[in-house]
Formats: sequence, structure tokens, C-alpha cells
Amino acid sequence: MENNVTTISREELEELREAFNKIDIDNSGYVSDYELQDLFKEASLPLPGYKVREIIEKIFAVTDSNKDGKINFEEFVSLIQELKSKDVSKSYRKSINKKLGITALGGTSSISTEGTQHSYSEEEKVAFVNWINKALQDDPDCKHILPMNPSDASLFKSLADGILLCKMINFSQPDTIDERAINKKKLTPFTISENLNLALNSASAIGCTVVNIGSQDLQEGKPHLVLGLLWQIIKVGLFADIEISRNEALIALLNEGEELDQLMKLSPEELLLRWVNYHLANAGWQKISNFSQDIRDSRAYYHLLNQIAPKGDDFDEIHVEIDFSGFNDKNDLRRAECMLQQADKLGCRQFVTPADVVAGNPKLNLAFVANLFNTYPALHKPDNSSYDLTLLEDLTPPNVGESNEERTFRNWMNSLGVSPYVNHLYSDLSDALIIFQLYEMTRVPVDWTHVNKRPYPLLGGNMKKIENCNYAVELGKTKAKFSLVGIAGHDLNEGNPTLTLALIWQLMRRYTLNVLSDLGEGEKVNDEIIIKWVNQTLANANKKTSITSFKDKSISTSLPVLDLIDAIAPKAVRQEMVKREDLSYQDKLNNAKYAISVARKIGARIYALPDDLVEVKPKMVMTVFACLMGRGLNKIK
Repeated sequence: MENNVTTISREELEELREAFNKIDIDNSGYVSDYELQDLFKEASLPLPGYKVREIIEKIFAVTDSNKDGKINFEEFVSLIQELKSKDVSKSYRKSINKKLGITALGGTSSISTEGTQHSYSEEEKVAFVNWINKALQDDPDCKHILPMNPSDASLFKSLADGILLCKMINFSQPDTIDERAINKKKLTPFTISENLNLALNSASAIGCTVVNIGSQDLQEGKPHLVLGLLWQIIKVGLFADIEISRNEALIALLNEGEELDQLMKLSPEELLLRWVNYHLANAGWQKISNFSQDIRDSRAYYHLLNQIAPKGDDFDEIHVEIDFSGFNDKNDLRRAECMLQQADKLGCRQFVTPADVVAGNPKLNLAFVANLFNTYPALHKPDNSSYDLTLLEDLTPPNVGESNEERTFRNWMNSLGVSPYVNHLYSDLSDALIIFQLYEMTRVPVDWTHVNKRPYPLLGGNMKKIENCNYAVELGKTKAKFSLVGIAGHDLNEGNPTLTLALIWQLMRRYTLNVLSDLGEGEKVNDEIIIKWVNQTLANANKKTSITSFKDKSISTSLPVLDLIDAIAPKAVRQEMVKREDLSYQDKLNNAKYAISVARKIGARIYALPDDLVEVKPKMVMTVFACLMGRGLNKIK
């Protein structure tokens, strides 16, 4: 039988992943049938309606085995391949562009001789420019580029020197980058490249996926890459406080009969939806199930704004009246504009235009709602203690939610592009699917025919997850040769912290050593080899520091790290920024912050935190020196 299916190039695959992620707003790894139908409906297809329905039914008959109306990315690609091989493909592409407000850019690719197209959303560009203009309006280091014009391409030019990106990372996750490491004056191509490396490696450290982005891409202002990275950075900031460890008042969102641990497993997107519906219920309005179709008429937003607007009950609180006069306007765009004027009274008219609301742009509406939550959550922790308080013990100081080690591991996974995004380290790993992806990234072969895939059946679903976890442990012991004494599948499934972290650490260690091994042309690398290389490099550069192990107390000063950076990349460290004698705890912390930022600036992708150096956490210390060794070997090559 003749095969008419068109092949998909690597660049097209990246573009499809972009489109899929825009539709898959909750990062579940699936899109629903109604979302695909929307694309067809908006397309000017040369087909009657019944034919469109036939195509969709055929797609889901083949791909949707459990009939829940969802397909994953691989199935999505198969669908596109089929459509590309038919006349319908052009119309389908137009429909995606129309739905997402996409601007197409023509260009040529070094991969193939054919012309390629990368697309980006004009609406996203406008939204991000306005957000950045407001966020950094008082920053003296950005005066030369702000405010940017949202209607032209100034965003892509403004990011070219790396300063704006570094500032936005710190705005979303304060103190990620030591300001002293940013090159701000008399910029040259080299110092600009350093800034962009610092931004990319720091973005990676806070969990952004940057595997396909280089500093050259940002210097050239490639729109689809710039907007993709910016969205990740902005989302980290918007979602930072949408978790119970940061905001215990979220307990008010517990449904009747629901256990607290179930609420704690929800993603920020799910919590936002729960939050909106909590206020809609109080307003006597129907619930919504998404931030696209269900908000297009703006009426849910009207009621949400009315519920969260300050009532003037507190002494220093000014009453804000939400005007419903536009609520019954027959024109959707006018109604959306009236609603946004009310949002503006709360200082929250960010991210969406009336057209974005009416079009149901899921990404921008999600950002709009997250900003509303962060500004006016209007939640109060319940007085009754019917929930299990022991679950909150780890959410109180000094723990406050996840530990530094847990956050580092989670950010490392997310930066590698695992899917779905890991919001909660233990519950999101309970079916081992993320672990299998990490095995493949560390060159441990996975037999995917042995793996149970999502979505799981309601009956026996957890057993399917445990089977996966058993296989994950078996792979770790037999193929990866990890030390997993006393670890069983149910430990991963139940989220046993100590045992889960033991496996994740060995995965991260293997991944790091593989990078070193590749640079050393396949030579196996261990702790002893790294320590020997560190001391030899320090000695060759006439440095007085050295280390005996990754537990060496002198590491708490960060001086061995800073000297090693100086040996690898002379002049990268400004010595006047380094305190060398009579170090207080704050001095050590300042040295550590500077050391990590400068290491990232010279190209080392470091995930460790300043506290890891000051407290000499041997595992994270090992990764710091290993990454610097990688940078040093790369320089030699």
C-alpha cells in the first residue's frame, strides 16, 4: 500500500510543540476534542460541516483508546502528518494562525535547503511588553530601553544585551542573579554574550526549559524563542505564591469532603480555576472549567472582580465599586472592554485586551487571572480545624514548603523539558513517567511497552502507577546500576521523601557526569577525578586555595569556587567584589551569590543555591565543581 503521509522536519516539530503547548494550557500533556474542533470551526475549510466532523471522529477513533476525548503530542503530530498530506492542510494551518493570533516569519534553515516558517503570537508580544514596561519602569539600568513600544519589534531588540532578561528573572524570582555579575556599562559583543549566558543559565536554574535556545538566538531576537522563554520566566513569577506553603488561605478552597493532601497536589493552574469558581459560587454564578471558552463573554470576570474588589471594611482599605453597567451589552468586545475598565480600578488590567478575552486566548487569560489572584486573593484561612494540621507542619518556618534540595531537583527536571511540568516533586512523580524521561536523558534505556500511560482508569489506576514505579526501581538497579537498597516501587508512588530523593540525586549525578564524560571523550569521571582536576587547575593558576573533598569547610567561603572561575576565565571575577578575610555569615552568603552568578555567566549551568555552598552541602557542591570542570574542559576543546 502506498504511503502518502508527509514527513515532519525537526523545525516543524518544534513549531508543532509550540502550537500544542499553546493549546495545552494546563501542561497536562493532552488536548481535548473540543479544542481541536475549535480550530476546524474557525478555519475556512473547503469541506461541509459533516466532513469536518467525520475527520475528527476518525482521529479520535484511532487515537483515543479510552474515549475520554484527549490526545497527546505524539498523536497530535500524527494528525498533522495526515492533514499535511491532504488539501485540508493549508486551511488547518490558517485556522491555527487565526485562533492563536500568529504572525508568520519566513526564513531559511541551516538544517534544510527549504524555506522555513517560525510563527509568534502578536497578542503575546503586546502583553509581555506591557508587563515588562510596568515591572521594570523604575529600574535605572533599563532606562535606555524602556518603555518599549508594544506595536513594533522593539521587544526583540531590547533583549539583545541581556540586561532586560536578567532583570525579569530577578523580578519573577528575586535574588536568582547577583546584580554585581551583570555587565551594564561599555558593553562589547563579549560582555553581551556573558549577560545572555547568565540569563539563560539562571532561567534554567529556576526551572525554565532552555535546551534549544542559545545566546546567539537571543542576540538575533528570534521572536518565537524570545516569547517562549519570556512566557516561562513570567509564569514562574505569576505562579510563585499560588501554593499552600506560600499562602495558607488557599485552604479555603477545599471542597466538602476533600482531604487537604488532595488540595496540596493541585497545580497552580488548577488552584486558579478552583479560586475563580470559589468566588463565582459566592456570587451565585455558574462555574467555569477553563480559561478559554468559558470566559469569552466576560460575565464570569465581572462577578470575580466584584467578589475580590476591596469593600472598605478595613480601616486603611478604600472601597472599589465594580460597575456592572456593561454586563448586558450585546456586543462581546464592548462588554470585555467595560469589564477591563473595572479590572483597571484594581490596577489589574494586565495581559489581555478585549479581543484576547473574546477570542478566549488561554495563555493570556491565565496570566490575567494569576495577576488578579496575586493582587486581590480575597481568601481567608478557615477558623475550623477539620483538616489534618499535621500536613501543614512542613509548611511553617523554617521549612516553608519544599526544601532547597527539593526545589533544585524540581527545577533541574523542568529545565530539561520533562512533560508534564513538575509542580510538586513527590506527587508528580508518583507514576514514574517523569523518572522514565530522566532515565532516557541519562542514557538508561527504557522499554516503553512496559510503561502504563496516562490517563489511568478510575478503578485500578493507582495499581498501574505502582507497576510503573516498580519498573523504575528495577531499571535503576539493573540498567543504571544505582544504589537503591531498601527502595521499592510503592515508596516512589507514596512519595517517600528520603527514598525518592535518593533516586533523583543519582539521576542528576549521572546526568552531570555524562556531560563531563562526553567532554573527556568517553573517559569515566568520578569524585576523585573532579577533585584532582580542581586542585590541579587552581595550582596551575597560582591560586592558594584547594579542596580535600566536597565536604571541605573552606568551601563555605566560596573562595575555592571563585578562584577556580578566575583560573578558567581570567577577568570574569571582579576581585573587589570578593571578601577574603574575617568573613561573617553574610559575607559568605554574598561570596556564594556572586560565585554562582559568575559561574553561570561564563557558561556553567549550575542549579545549586548560594546556601548550598555556605552550608557545604556535598551533593550540590559536587555539581558546582563538576559544571565548572565541564566549562574548563570545553574551553580546552
